[in-house]
Amino acid sequence: MTDSASSPGRVFLVGPMGAGKSTIGRLLARRMGLDFLDSDREIEVRSGVDIPTIFDFEGEAGFRQRERAMIDELTQRDGIVLATGGGAVLDPENREHLSTRGFTVYLATTVDEQLRRTRNDQRRPLLQAGDRRATLERLQRERDPLYRAAAALVIDTDGRRSAVTADRLLQRIQTHED
Repeated sequence: MTDSASSPGRVFLVGPMGAGKSTIGRLLARRMGLDFLDSDREIEVRSGVDIPTIFDFEGEAGFRQRERAMIDELTQRDGIVLATGGGAVLDPENREHLSTRGFTVYLATTVDEQLRRTRNDQRRPLLQAGDRRATLERLQRERDPLYRAAAALVIDTDGRRSAVTADRLLQRIQTHED
């Protein structure tokens, strides 16, 4: 397999929950004429259960094992925009695949924006117990350096409509290729 880091045929989105990876990813894929995939959704389809159920039965370690296999598979596909789960970058193998097999973008957002965007979401296992703000702040401290290490580009999504962010991202990808 050749290194396709500058190829527009594989765009990978990383970032915290609530950054807009799925929404922006769908829009970007449409604009680029690529397929959109969401690694969490692919895990749910293949396992036949949702992510919270996987966490309940297998714990986070079991989920991360499934996620590692899915990221390995999906990052080898051409013609995709892939939205990854917020914790995908925790695994060094995932970071390696994301940074070497396509053009990886970190969709950054603040904890305040994450709280706003996830306030009614009951499907995120890591936010179901305890202080949501404290959890998001801890995750941000732990994961921000990993997102940055995997990404070729960082885009701030705070206070921006998803369509505007997708357009801006497309311009930046095209500029990067020139």
